[in-house]
Amino acid sequence: MRRAELIDCAQGLFLTRGYERTTINDVISATGLSKGAFYHHFRAKEDLLEAIAQRFARESLGFIHGLQTDAGLDALQRLNRLLALGRDWKRGHLAELKAMFTTLLKPENAVLYHRIVEAAFAVLAPALASIIAQGEAEGVFDAGDPRTAADTLLWLSNGRRGLVITAMATAETDVDAALKMIVERVRAEEAITNRILGLPPGNVDLLGPETVIQDMLIDWNATSGSGPSPGAKGAPTGVSRMGAEP
Repeated sequence: MRRAELIDCAQGLFLTRGYERTTINDVISATGLSKGAFYHHFRAKEDLLEAIAQRFARESLGFIHGLQTDAGLDALQRLNRLLALGRDWKRGHLAELKAMFTTLLKPENAVLYHRIVEAAFAVLAPALASIIAQGEAEGVFDAGDPRTAADTLLWLSNGRRGLVITAMATAETDVDAALKMIVERVRAEEAITNRILGLPPGNVDLLGPETVIQDMLIDWNATSGSGPSPGAKGAPTGVSRMGAEP
């Protein structure tokens, strides 16, 4: 339990103060534990960072478990279901996402952000590669190497981050303009994804209904964006999931 308490506290401090600005003593002081208790579980601050990243990865693994065990889905259905689940999750966790979004993407949290993305991708890439391999075996996909295709698609999705930051700021005054930015970007990603997988246009549903994205932008503006407290638990993995933003 003390290990989990230290991870929870470190995660909150890293998000509110920044990874570089947080010391081991800050974590120890916030938990009220002794130095001996800390060093019993962690050798250095970097070990805390790794533990937080692994927490994100485990949550990503839980997210895709149902898809992996549903034998009734063909590859394209499995892929589109993965994308739909990502959108549904984001819509149901807007408050958490906004709190994370306003802190995790700050320059001082770059180390934490990239470590979390790497950990989540380490889980998501093999799962996506498995779907692509299934599609190759079914004669539906023609992507070449499944793992390379999976890596490419995940990094394509992650590359949307800068545009989403701009769109979220735009949505505060002009939801329609923000929606247009996101729709144009994600539709372009859909076309690229279909090409990578060797599919005709319109097969991969990366965006989902535009009205849902519009509602999410409106709800985003109505959601409190206060950051998490130093002891806050919960690490939404939407930061690295494929699917339309926010």
